[in-house]
Amino acid sequence: MNKLSVGDKAPFFRAENQNGESVSLDDFAGKKLILYFYPKDNTSGCTAEACSLRDGYSELINLGFVVVGVSPDSVKSHVGFINKHELPFMLISDADHSIADSYGAWGLKKFMGREYYGILRKTFIINAEGIIEKVFDKVDTKRHFEQISDSYK
Repeated sequence: MNKLSVGDKAPFFRAENQNGESVSLDDFAGKKLILYFYPKDNTSGCTAEACSLRDGYSELINLGFVVVGVSPDSVKSHVGFINKHELPFMLISDADHSIADSYGAWGLKKFMGREYYGILRKTFIINAEGIIEKVFDKVDTKRHFEQISDSYK
């Protein structure tokens, strides 16, 4: 598992978005990208996080950001999640968790005494030159928009 830090070059990725379109890191060159990793569509924490970003979306756009969510869910699942919660941003499918792995967002988790591998909730702010500007390892799902916007005030 990679441990990325501020100042590192963001790892390249290519995956399908909710529309089945191929999307890569290169598509965001010249833009500030919020790349957030979350475990699963339509679960309570992931929904709270997505809705926080949705509710603050216009301010994030005004700050010059593009928002992209990444989870191992299918394209079809992403479509349902976007429609159900009226999400205005792109979600990409990382079914083989290769993107999460390259960003250090795939690792060992513990829940109710059980250990398993899964998505580690993390957010990366990638600047217009493709360099990691900020890393959020401790995401407050209900206040994630505020976590990001407060860090730019």
